[in-house]
Formats: sequence, structure tokens, C-alpha cells
Amino acid sequence: MEPMVTTALMFIVALIISTVIIYFVAKFFGEKEGIGTAFLAALTGTIIYTVVYYLMGKGWIAAIIAGIVWLMALKFFYKIGWLKSLVIAVVVWILTTIIGWFLPTLTGPL
Repeated sequence: MEPMVTTALMFIVALIISTVIIYFVAKFFGEKEGIGTAFLAALTGTIIYTVVYYLMGKGWIAAIIAGIVWLMALKFFYKIGWLKSLVIAVVVWILTTIIGWFLPTLTGPL
């Protein structure tokens, strides 16, 4: 397969996996929003991390900045506070990491 097609397929798989994980984690924490909100959160997270890593390179500072911006996005989409955003983000990150061991996903927390 050509590299562009492979990257696009990996992006789609990662987006689907992230969407499903965010949806179930948000439901577990009592959120009422549907799969569309989870998709927007996953897409936004992917875009945020891609842009920050492109501008700053990989590393702790880029990850922290991207993480804070993603928390802001979760806060916005789910109308929740900082602490709940942080807890949801940590659980999503842990589950995404574990599932990433078994399924092909892109690098990064989402």
C-alpha cells in the first residue's frame, strides 16, 4: 500500500477507536452526550496533538500543552469542569494505550 493510503487508514482506525473509548468513558462518568460528541472530541484531540507536535516537535512540553488544550476541548464539548475533564482524559489515555498494544493506531495519546 502507498504510504498516504496507509496513513489515512491508520488515522481512520485511530479515530474510530478513540471515538468509541471516549464515548464509553464519558458514559461511565455520567455524561449524556452521544457518539457525535465523542467523535468531535476525538477529532479535536487528534488535530490538537498533530498541530502542537508539528509546531513544537515531540516532547514533554508539547505533550503538556496539547493535553491542556485537549482538556479545554473536553470541557467545552461535555460542559464539565477541569477535574472531570482530567479524569476522563486520563482514563481515555490509559485505555487507548492498552488497546493500542493490540490494534494498529497512530502514535500519540489519541
